[in-house]
Amino acid sequence: MKRDSTRLQPFFADLHVHIGRSQDGQPVKISGSKDLTFLNIAKEASHRKGIELIGIIDCHSPAVQKDIMDCLYSGEMREVPGGGIRYGDTTIIPGIEMEVREEGGGPFHLLGYLPNLQCMQEWTAWMKPRVTNISLSSQRIRVTARELQAELLARGGLLVPAHVFTPHRGLLGCSADRLSDRLDPEGISAIELGLSADSDMAGYLSELDRYPFLTNSDAHSTGMIGRECNEMQLAEPSFEELSKALNGVDGRKIIANYGLHPQLGKYHTSYCNSCKKALQEEDERAGVCSSCGNRMLTRGVAGRIKQLADRDSSQQPANRPPYRPQVPLTFFPGIGPAKRERMFRELGTEMEILHRLSREKLAEVMGDTIGDMIIGAREGKASFIPGSGGTYGTLSYS
Repeated sequence: MKRDSTRLQPFFADLHVHIGRSQDGQPVKISGSKDLTFLNIAKEASHRKGIELIGIIDCHSPAVQKDIMDCLYSGEMREVPGGGIRYGDTTIIPGIEMEVREEGGGPFHLLGYLPNLQCMQEWTAWMKPRVTNISLSSQRIRVTARELQAELLARGGLLVPAHVFTPHRGLLGCSADRLSDRLDPEGISAIELGLSADSDMAGYLSELDRYPFLTNSDAHSTGMIGRECNEMQLAEPSFEELSKALNGVDGRKIIANYGLHPQLGKYHTSYCNSCKKALQEEDERAGVCSSCGNRMLTRGVAGRIKQLADRDSSQQPANRPPYRPQVPLTFFPGIGPAKRERMFRELGTEMEILHRLSREKLAEVMGDTIGDMIIGAREGKASFIPGSGGTYGTLSYS
């Protein structure tokens, strides 16, 4: 779609997408799909998802950097003057995800973004002696979080704590009770909420008021790209414009967070690792499973936020954009791969289908049932069976 770069316009952004393999088959994210290559991500975002700004967060890998250079040399992609790499209607922001562990807490992930390939190659040279395998995603890095933060900011980068509340690899989920226990609060660009939390839940923590929230997919397959995303007001999709939006300057801003409904997230409620089932709220408060007496629990995001809360009610700063719960097409019963392909072909991108097309247009192509389901989810009328213990929640039609 042709855009007018002389005025501010809305763009969809998903800033946390993994690479499963390099183009020649080298593993990058072991748990990621083999189809998640740098080029395939760009094609999926541009042609099918309607994501115009995408953060690929395994660009530190030398094998991925070779793929980027191949795409640039072939002319299939080009570097953007404001930072980023353009393919079709989508700009790719080079990123990294790093794991840090410090005394007194569990390991947690940090996201970093840099403006171009050269900056990322320089970051790789700094990072390589500090990790075990520079080729793989989400490597444990042998520096403190503050050291990593200072190095990234000195290179003009942006730092974001990833899926901040999750019990596995979330800074506030498993490592510390406050961001300032691990990072310089002044050097945090935004907070990634993660799939099991929303703005209302995060509003119980006053220390988060100063930061913009990001809702990103953390996609491990092409189909999951855009399952969470952000709508941003920018002049064009680029690193420079993203930085302005996170800082809220020159009219750039986040317009809305489109997040997976928190109850669909894998860690929304607490979970008994012995019984293999979600806990009731009273069991969660007691810290013990009433069915088996087990105290080895995986605390859910909702329970962890209650632990950390320093307010009796959720509060939002005046400039906080709305959080709009999103149900991706993959979560709707009866919408399998073949129907999704037909929808993309006849209706447009997933973002257009989920957020912009009328009920009449949806029903005209896919029938009343699917039209009603999508509009019902868009209007917040859907019911859910919450996710827990690493299993996604589901839509409920009882």
